[in-house]
Amino acid sequence: MALNWQTFRTRTSSSLIFVAVMLVGLLWNELSFLLLFSIIHFGCWWEYLKLTEKIYDTKIDKFIKYFLCICGFMIFLAIGFSNYTYSFDFVWVPFGNRISLKWGLIIVLVLSLFAFLFQNKQIPGKAKWFAAAGLIYISLSLGLMLHLYSIINLDFQDSMFVFDVKFIPVVIIASIWANDTMAYIIGSLIGKTPVTKISPKKTWEGTIGGIVLSIVFMAFVYSELFYSFTNKPLSIFLGTIAAIAAITGTFGDLLESKLKRMAGVKDSGTLLPGHGGFLDRFDSLLLATPAVWLYVRFFML
Repeated sequence: MALNWQTFRTRTSSSLIFVAVMLVGLLWNELSFLLLFSIIHFGCWWEYLKLTEKIYDTKIDKFIKYFLCICGFMIFLAIGFSNYTYSFDFVWVPFGNRISLKWGLIIVLVLSLFAFLFQNKQIPGKAKWFAAAGLIYISLSLGLMLHLYSIINLDFQDSMFVFDVKFIPVVIIASIWANDTMAYIIGSLIGKTPVTKISPKKTWEGTIGGIVLSIVFMAFVYSELFYSFTNKPLSIFLGTIAAIAAITGTFGDLLESKLKRMAGVKDSGTLLPGHGGFLDRFDSLLLATPAVWLYVRFFML
């Protein structure tokens, strides 16, 4: 498949804007990080519900959509704030009363499920369950990203590393970006063997090349560029995260491609020219984040 330079230029231009916004949100402060992923959360949810409607040829009331998005957002906050500096144990409500985040989550969950289950009877039960799956697919995943926004102390035998709150989230996203960029370029130049009919443009050559180069970049180049040293245990750690993020991120991309095929659409939305919508842009992150979270929490801390 020949490299389409017009498409490449369009993707590159919009990517520069996208990267700039992402970097500000990721690196500025805690509040910008929360705001960035809150926007991503709602954008992904809205597109996911639109795909659900197309897949099951139905219509979900806007009232129900809003409540599902809010329900997911409460899960996102509840998971993330357990490790977040802005840990809002209580939410203020009128007349000076307070309601705990846990009870706020329960109330929203009950209201959402009640509204969802007792809406128009014409909506298929499968569509309801499919929509509710977004609580895991989107809200849980992004909540774990928020949870990873914390100071990390890593003890590699005789070496101790202390990294700031941004370290793991940035490593995950950098790994996915490296994988996506290399997979696109290699696949465009030498890709011949399709991985699956779900995504005909994704080739084995591009997929494997993207994963390998992402691991190499994170293990040897990233640590040297941003930490001014290359340490074997750190290189192994970064390379492992890159491998996990690249592999699971590829499955995330294929999963979203399957959803779009079921819905009969090319893109989930129109966030960026040449890149599609929120789900198109963050599909890899939705599977990569839980996988990296499991690795960091159960094997490294």
